[in-house]
Amino acid sequence: MRFVCSIADFRGWRAHARRPLGFVPTMGALHEGHGRLIDEARAASASVAVSIFVNPIQFNQSEDFARYPRPLEADLAFCAERGVDVVFVPPLEQMYPQPQATFVEVGGVADHMEGQFRPGHFRGVATVVLKLFQIVQPDRAYFGEKDAQQLAVIRRMVQDLNLTVEIAGVPTVREPDGLALSSRNRHLNAEERAIAPRLYQALRAAQQSIAAGETAAEAVKRAARDVLAAEPRMRVEYLEIAGDAEMQPVESVAAPVCVAAAVWVGRTRLIDNVRCQPPVRPENSAVQS
Repeated sequence: MRFVCSIADFRGWRAHARRPLGFVPTMGALHEGHGRLIDEARAASASVAVSIFVNPIQFNQSEDFARYPRPLEADLAFCAERGVDVVFVPPLEQMYPQPQATFVEVGGVADHMEGQFRPGHFRGVATVVLKLFQIVQPDRAYFGEKDAQQLAVIRRMVQDLNLTVEIAGVPTVREPDGLALSSRNRHLNAEERAIAPRLYQALRAAQQSIAAGETAAEAVKRAARDVLAAEPRMRVEYLEIAGDAEMQPVESVAAPVCVAAAVWVGRTRLIDNVRCQPPVRPENSAVQS
């Protein structure tokens, strides 16, 4: 496995890499969720590249950026065990050699939920992902469905800017109790970790409400809020039902939707989502005369 830090060295490796090239962009602190992305890339690609870069322009709070875990040695071992061909770990001065004056703004799909509560977040995400795409030049890039809105933002950017990379979404990996794997989970203490799965339980309650035939978005959200309300140590930032593709809030569930939420457990912010498919209603048969 190669380990490179400079853009020039990465491009030198890429010039001789076998195609297709699968790419997994990460911020490090790798876990089995990232492992699933790498495995999917490995199964479909002749070469696999992973990037590790904690991107400062997507953080709203300097404290959150400073707290983000950076276990580089363990991350490199993780990648080696998964059969990664090259790990690109650029320092800040490589990615942003001067103050950034050009940014990527994705409208519509980025406006609600995370976009509302973390202003500028998706601008930072889209900008760094486009920069990485320009450096890596992958044939396919892999993103987790746990960050459903981020995945939708990246897909829309690729479509609107006519990029040639294919975007592959990979299902969320969960602990046995349902908690979605996240690098931020390591910030939870034992008590907080014990209550964190309630977020997924609330989303499952919404999912079951839709499966049972409920179409009013407020009623579905109420089913989820009732689960969250039973845990006073969990503070809800948002709970929303949005169209599966454009991430726009809906009032009625008539097509596949994403039920997404962000909650605070202590000082740790957790996000999760589930996709929901309303039951198929058979059309009324014509009455024979």
